[in-house]
Amino acid sequence: MIRVIMGKKGTGKTKQMIDMINEAVQSEHGNVVCIEKGKKLTFDIHYQIRLVEAGSYDIANFTALKGFISGLYAGNYDITHVFIDSLTKIVPTDGYVETEDFLKWLNAFGEQHGIKFTITISDEPDLAPEGIRQYF
Repeated sequence: MIRVIMGKKGTGKTKQMIDMINEAVQSEHGNVVCIEKGKKLTFDIHYQIRLVEAGSYDIANFTALKGFISGLYAGNYDITHVFIDSLTKIVPTDGYVETEDFLKWLNAFGEQHGIKFTITISDEPDLAPEGIRQYF
């Protein structure tokens, strides 16, 4: 239920995600949410997508992000797909141990509630550990 798009800055991750988001609004039978840091996607995605600017909230770590995503779902059981652009900009980390644990939790959460997640991470894909690589 998780797909990770990983690549260095400027490799087209966000463009690929924008296309996927706009396609999802046509094909999904529920609500689509996009979480981003900053407001760069405002004019690129369909108006029916719920765009959430993460910088407006105090998301200091992955525990807070788990609570944030759980709260989004608790307020709207019709969410079918969540896109997270630039995960490591929303929650900065030192290494990938916490990111792997978060993705494992997110996968279980998605399976339990029938939600797909698509996430971008800005870094070299060859540096990703197996716990992240399994979602490519």
